[in-house]
Amino acid sequence: MKIAILGFGTVGSGAYEAAKSANGIEVKRILDRRALSEHDDMRTTDFNDIVNDSEIDLVAECMGGIHPALDYVLAAMESGKHVVTPNKALVSAHYDELMECAARNHVEFRFTPAAGGGIPWLYNLQRSRRCDTIEEVHGIVNGTCNYILDSMHTNGKDFGEILKEAQDLGYAERDPSADIEGFDTLRKCVISTNLAFGTRVREEDIPVIGISAITSADINFFNRHGYVCRLLMNSEVSGSRISAYVEPTLLTPNHLEANVKANFNLISLTGKNVGTLSFYGQGAGKMPTGTSLVHDMIDINEGIGFSHAANEQAVSSEVDNTLEQHPYYFRLPAGTDFPADRIASEEKSDRSRYIITRSMSVSEAHKMAASYDGAFVAGIKE
Repeated sequence: MKIAILGFGTVGSGAYEAAKSANGIEVKRILDRRALSEHDDMRTTDFNDIVNDSEIDLVAECMGGIHPALDYVLAAMESGKHVVTPNKALVSAHYDELMECAARNHVEFRFTPAAGGGIPWLYNLQRSRRCDTIEEVHGIVNGTCNYILDSMHTNGKDFGEILKEAQDLGYAERDPSADIEGFDTLRKCVISTNLAFGTRVREEDIPVIGISAITSADINFFNRHGYVCRLLMNSEVSGSRISAYVEPTLLTPNHLEANVKANFNLISLTGKNVGTLSFYGQGAGKMPTGTSLVHDMIDINEGIGFSHAANEQAVSSEVDNTLEQHPYYFRLPAGTDFPADRIASEEKSDRSRYIITRSMSVSEAHKMAASYDGAFVAGIKE
């Protein structure tokens, strides 16, 4: 099978390297604006050289972002070519459109690396639901945030210092907002939720709290009270209702996620028959993600299908977080009002109030969190 790679950055070059060891996969074209001295014979800057080439069976979109990636992917499928991509922003924002285009043109659209990178998370999620009912998906899906939070717990430094270290090590982007504000985790939550439950939830349906407001004072409070903070995606079905949200979460050490170190991920599903399965590893990186992308290519070449619609559940695509309840932590500026009937315990300093709430709904907690400036808010999982 001859393929083309769109974009020859970190993931595209990783996919190229992994493809060299894959039987039956041959890279014919690379789309990239930069000069590629080692691959100049196959490089092009014109997408038409790819979409109009009848020898190319599959396109690997590794450009990232929405545009022009969406136009290229749709055009490739319209021309009868399979597509694989690790582009979580694209898959999350245009899930329905991409699925419908693939079905209409009788081609495969695969995105296994879009959540979990090199971890075979989405592959096993869709495999599990073929003959089981998935009840819950949750976990750590952003290595940048996990590195920051783990380091803050370990060495007591403040957020800004650790973020700079993560950038120097290549764990965080120059503009880290997608990671630290929770949007990267949100996109992976959308993709995982839709695949797990056969729903069509959208990014705007899922509330998000990131970690950018966390301070060393918060970490000191957590350490004193036996908590570890991690950023989690959460999605669960109850009857026909679905709850889905992203938030920093305080965990006791008996939780697996509390023990995930550095930039590693841990993602779990709970099936009615199989129980809980957890997948651990590095969720990003050149070779882990590139290799996962090539696995999708090999499956397509060998006729191994990817089921998007197996064992459908009668689940609403409207997110309802009113029934999901647990306590929350609020760190607020000193003197800030907070409903007394929601407080289970509190500590105060000259600058801050540190509040543990009674159990409250996710909807109420996220609404309250958005109303406070200078606050850090986290769920608590006992």
